[in-house]
Amino acid sequence: MAVYSIVKIGDPVLRERAQEVKEVNDTIKKLLKNMADTMYDAKGVGLAAPQIGVSKRVIVVDVGEGLVELVNPEIIELSDETEIDIEGCLSIPGVQGEVERAKRIRVKGLDGDGNNVIINAEDFFARALQHEIDHLDGVLFVDKVKRFVD
Repeated sequence: MAVYSIVKIGDPVLRERAQEVKEVNDTIKKLLKNMADTMYDAKGVGLAAPQIGVSKRVIVVDVGEGLVELVNPEIIELSDETEIDIEGCLSIPGVQGEVERAKRIRVKGLDGDGNNVIINAEDFFARALQHEIDHLDGVLFVDKVKRFVD
């Protein structure tokens, strides 16, 4: 098990557009495993590679339905219906705020074996995917907060 330090707000890597992954090789598979270990250790529900200082378009998410690994994820459809809910971020400890997100989304990308996948997600799973994919574009949830909460 390899647990990495989580990069905090203020680190430039969190504001960069992460680099596309050319192929899912052993290095990427190891990165995915280490990211999952780090996410579970931090008691998070998602983690993007930039959050451990790696500028690659790789995320892991587990909202209680099992681990989802995505390489080069891209949102290809967003529902017009939105929801506002409270979000936090492992890179911004102690801060929470209300963020409006699409209720349902469709995401395409590669799984941990390099296979093309399409994921239809809704509610909390959709929110977690949108939050992590934002990280890959240098966007933090605080950029989208409607209202901070205690």
